[in-house]
Amino acid sequence: MFPLLSKPRRTSRKPAAPESRTLDVAGRSMPLTIRQHDRATRITLRIEPGGRALKMTIPTGLAVREVNAFLDRHQGWLLTKLAKFSTESRLHDGGEVPIRGVMHSIEHSGSLRGLTEVSTIDGKAVLRVSGLPEHLGKRVATFLKKEARADLERLVAHHAGAIRKPVRSIAMKDTRSRWGSCSSEGNLSFSWRIAMAPPSVIDYLAAHEVAHLKEMNHGPRFWALCRKLCPHMEEAKAWLKRHGSQLHAIDFD
Repeated sequence: MFPLLSKPRRTSRKPAAPESRTLDVAGRSMPLTIRQHDRATRITLRIEPGGRALKMTIPTGLAVREVNAFLDRHQGWLLTKLAKFSTESRLHDGGEVPIRGVMHSIEHSGSLRGLTEVSTIDGKAVLRVSGLPEHLGKRVATFLKKEARADLERLVAHHAGAIRKPVRSIAMKDTRSRWGSCSSEGNLSFSWRIAMAPPSVIDYLAAHEVAHLKEMNHGPRFWALCRKLCPHMEEAKAWLKRHGSQLHAIDFD
């Protein structure tokens, strides 16, 4: 996010529907959504998780020329931030994908039938994928969903048992705005992409959502409980902050 420090001039207070446009950033076309907000006092520009789109919030009625001028001034900032996202993020035979923090080479087995499985070849971690070549990404995603569920069901049961709170259900989703959620009914939801993170980070995510079973907020008592369940909480949070967007950027379609 890059805020405009000075308060921009408003031309009206009439709300408007979100505007969608494409922004060129050094030859890279980026979808941009611009939303007006009555309470906004400055322009904010955010890169969506995965680096595939941009979101801009502006004060209601801000002149188009001021929006354009802001975007022009911050092309360099955008270019720097987007540089960490690979322009070729789709999985392919011979490419790589992290599994529990360890990079695995992707190898298409050449067979139309068979399991997607991890093996070690010449001392290197390999993910062997069967099926049609054009379905490779989806088969890797299915594998990761299964691995994420196995890890999270085990970790959630452990942490929920520690605080003696029941869990009603656990769901795997591909959310971009959050890594997990917890409802007041005890339904937990997780992004299966967390299976690509190191085990300590997966453990933190499980502990975080389980802590919400007792503290449905992010207040001091919640963080104290989360830290008690997961002593390496700070390191895991820092890892997600540094690398989380790169996991969202991987294209499994």
